[in-house]
Amino acid sequence: MAEASATETIACTPGELLEFVLDPERYAEVDRKIGPIDWVRREATTTTFRFRGRVPGLPGPMPKIESRMTLTPGERVDVVLPRVRANRLANLMSEFSASWVCVPADGGTTVTRTVRFAFKGPAKWLLEPALDRVLPADLVDELHQAKAYLESGGPVGGAA
Repeated sequence: MAEASATETIACTPGELLEFVLDPERYAEVDRKIGPIDWVRREATTTTFRFRGRVPGLPGPMPKIESRMTLTPGERVDVVLPRVRANRLANLMSEFSASWVCVPADGGTTVTRTVRFAFKGPAKWLLEPALDRVLPADLVDELHQAKAYLESGGPVGGAA
């Protein structure tokens, strides 16, 4: 399994940070793993969107996938790739999960961002070492970009 985490304190409330995460069109401005977005659907505490992902350290275009984010208000957002037709290849080759966990802190919110990829079959031996090399730095950069975005009130010209 390739897993990485990064932690950052951002001058905003947990609710503001989690709402930012749940808006993939805005969050794509700080996360280069989110490629072009086809559509977004928001219902209560769940956001589902279809996009072309980018996996750090892996070449070439990735297939379009659907991602489902679930909010636990004031605490966290958890991400999975639901078992839908668009994700057939991705779910056949790997298991993916991610999260943002927020804790109120002096001066804002401490957020821990975690991403996990567990590849199946021969892909495991090829892809997981590549991700282990680049994913930690990618998450640190993502949270630095999110901090700059939220603390400045808008885009900062990083990931896109």
